Amino acid sequence: MTGAVSVIPERSGTAFRLARGATLTVIDPRGEQVADLLAYNADDVDEAISSGRTLDYAETIRLTTGHTLYSNRSRAMLTIVEDSVGCHDFLLTPCSVDTFRHFYPDLPPHRGCFGNLAEALAPYGIEPDRIPVAFNCFMNVPVDGRNGKLKVLPPLSKAGDRISFRAEMDLVIGLTACSAPDSNGGSFKPIHYRVD
Repeated sequence: MTGAVSVIPERSGTAFRLARGATLTVIDPRGEQVADLLAYNADDVDEAISSGRTLDYAETIRLTTGHTLYSNRSRAMLTIVEDSVGCHDFLLTPCSVDTFRHFYPDLPPHRGCFGNLAEALAPYGIEPDRIPVAFNCFMNVPVDGRNGKLKVLPPLSKAGDRISFRAEMDLVIGLTACSAPDSNGGSFKPIHYRVD
C-alpha cells in the first residue's frame, strides 16, 4: 500500500494499520467531499483520538498544518504536516442511521459513517461504543460567534486538495467517504488516500 493511492468508494469506509513515522495523505479527488478519520493505538484500542483533548491543547477549533491530534490519554497520535484546505471539523460525530432520521426524515435512512466505521473497525476488536468524535477532513462547520450556533456548509475543498498526517505511534485508522448530504454539498464522491 505504501505510495499507492487507494480509493474509498462513495458512502463507504475502510480501516488499516498505520506505522509510527508513516505519513497518511487524505485526498479529495473531485472536491467538496468529507472524510471522517479515526485513530486508535494499535497496541491498545482503548486509547483513541480525542476531540476534547485536541481542541483543549490547540486552543482553537481550526486545526491545520502544525497541529497535533491527541488521544484520550493526552498522547500525540497524529501531526498535520500538510494541509491545502485549512478547514476541517472536530466537533461533530460521525453520521449514522439516527442522524438520517433526525436531519433527513424524507430520505431513505443510511448507516452513515458510523455504520461504515463500525464494520471496518470490527476486525481490529473495536466495537461501536468505542467510536468517538471523528476528525472530519474537509468538513465545513462554521460557528456563529454570537450564539454558538453550528451550520454545516459544503466543504471548501477543491479537486485534488489534501491533508497529510504523520503517525506519532502505531495506529489503527478508520477512514470514510462521508454519507451525509449536507456535509458534501448534496452529492457523494469517493475519497483517495496514500500511505508513505
